Amino acid sequence: MDRSKLYRRFHSILIANRGEIACRVIRTAKKMGLRTVAVYSEADRGAMHVEMADEAVLLGPARARDSYLNIERVIEAARKTGAEAVHPGYGFLSENAEFAQACADAGIVFVGPTAEMMTAMGSKSGSKALMETAGVPLVPGYHGEAQDEATLAKAADRIGFPVLVKASAGGGGRGMRIAGSASELSAAIVSAKREAKAAFGDDRLLIEKYVDNPRHIEVQIIGDAHGNLLSLFERECTLQRRHQKVIEEAPSPTLNAAQREAVCAAARKAAGAVNYVGAGTIEFVSDGKDVFFIEMNTRLQVEHPVTELITGIDLVEWQLRVAFGEKLPLTQDQIRLDGHAIEARVYAENPNKNFMPSVGKINAWRLPDESGGLRIDAGYRAGDAVSPYYDAMLAKMIAWAPTREGAIERLHRALNETDVRGLVTNIPFLAALVGHSQVAANAIDTGFIERELKALTPAPAPAGELELCAAVAAILGAEAEAARVEVHSPWQTFGWMPVGRRERVFLFRQAHGAEQKVTLRYGNGPSTLGIGGHEIAFVFSRTGRGSFDLTRDNIKTPVVAVIEGHELYLRTRNGRFELHWVDPFGGETDEQTGEDKIVAPLPGTVVAVLAEEGAKLEKGAAILTLEVMKMEQTLRAPFAGVLKAVKCKVGDIVQEGMELAEVEPSGE
Repeated sequence: MDRSKLYRRFHSILIANRGEIACRVIRTAKKMGLRTVAVYSEADRGAMHVEMADEAVLLGPARARDSYLNIERVIEAARKTGAEAVHPGYGFLSENAEFAQACADAGIVFVGPTAEMMTAMGSKSGSKALMETAGVPLVPGYHGEAQDEATLAKAADRIGFPVLVKASAGGGGRGMRIAGSASELSAAIVSAKREAKAAFGDDRLLIEKYVDNPRHIEVQIIGDAHGNLLSLFERECTLQRRHQKVIEEAPSPTLNAAQREAVCAAARKAAGAVNYVGAGTIEFVSDGKDVFFIEMNTRLQVEHPVTELITGIDLVEWQLRVAFGEKLPLTQDQIRLDGHAIEARVYAENPNKNFMPSVGKINAWRLPDESGGLRIDAGYRAGDAVSPYYDAMLAKMIAWAPTREGAIERLHRALNETDVRGLVTNIPFLAALVGHSQVAANAIDTGFIERELKALTPAPAPAGELELCAAVAAILGAEAEAARVEVHSPWQTFGWMPVGRRERVFLFRQAHGAEQKVTLRYGNGPSTLGIGGHEIAFVFSRTGRGSFDLTRDNIKTPVVAVIEGHELYLRTRNGRFELHWVDPFGGETDEQTGEDKIVAPLPGTVVAVLAEEGAKLEKGAAILTLEVMKMEQTLRAPFAGVLKAVKCKVGDIVQEGMELAEVEPSGE
């Protein structure tokens, strides 16, 4: 097909995505004077990207297959709004050749490669065959068309265990399992196929030799329709969990200048094999000596901002200019590397509960200013709801500095100054990871997080005197604000009096269950707090919404506080703390589902029942699998016993807290 018909000037664009990437594309598109159209599902009616766009079209129900993955509805939305182009973002339909072709057939410019290029390189199996022909080094593996279990098992035997079972389509760690032996292979294949089908609509798999202690290196490339193809240096994405990237940086601290040029040349050769047009990423795995091609992502990557910060290039702008049919504005020798950038992905998930996704309304959203080399790409704000239907990423925090050490320090500081409440996030985990001495020393591999997980997710530290004083101050400040009384007035809600003194007792329960009494004494003279036999003079003054300066014993300390009912979140110089304010009149009780009940931790879909009623189970035995936020979560027996009842079936949509199964302890 004539490329001039595929790539041409346009004035309006539909962004076929959601969250931070939709917001990111909208910003650049508006800067370039384009009219922007958002699409959304019923779960995203009030989403940030919907409000940012000039127009927005409802696609359908919350489930991705009925909205963001529905090609006909996306094309129809473009037609109805007169959008001349579509930017797919990443995930969803971004690497779907059928979608790229549907855009071309409808006369809509697809911001990315052609369907033919996508088919050749977007399929992990197809791209490996192409790279083999081109002489690009590959990890030993099977990437054939036959997908029956017997063929895959035979290939795994030939390659040698451990092997990586991997979805041929898509990415992001979905549809990927490690099989350490032949006995683990069948379950890995079934699970990977199921997850790949749900995430990408394609359950084809490939088998690769699993590289021990690997490092993940990738090269950003971009080509235009005039035959120009550039590499924009490399990124290192070695810090991963469940094959999903957590921290990315550019350039790689592992490669020297000669290795950098070699891997970038290999990437250009790989993309050049299909005369690639658009932005893409060539991914490699290194065993410390050699570098092997593993796949190409025919789209913009989540981690593209680190490349933008070290090159000064807006990759989305370049994508759009390539889609206009323009030539790339620079040549290879004009691309300069400046400084170092590092990115952390902020997710709504609980690292202390196996990174279980967290859903709910964001009650507090406090991020540091984007200054001093800090950039934040966010898709949420205070008041937004995080649903269980999509990827749980809230934002990306990216830091640039002249040196790697400086970039790490800037990102670490930014993470420690960020407060998101209403749901659980991985922010403390990210801060611990970025601040780890072995990360600073680049003594890492893709298994680092799993090995160091205990150190990266420590038990909550007990609140000390500073935090208990801050808790009382936060409550008093909230009460004063509710009563529309200035906090600095002597007529505060805790009762300044011209004569005499009074007391008010607060009881706080710490995360580990211990309770601590704090006695406020006020009236004639300075207010004091009695904590464990100590009498502490204290004063506080508000500095902003949710923040105040606390002065105790003549030492002033800044505090951030968020109150959600009787739950208090505090950030002091000692770190982050959570306290429960025990209501003296509430008659509080802790009613929890018995441990023998297996309940849904979040809303989701039952995709597999792995044990039958009456089965004898060991502790940790798999009972059933839920699909939550496009990831599979396996629910396991809390103790050894008998599976007394299974109260759901495959295909059931279950709500948080719903009882799914019951285990009877052994001996009962």
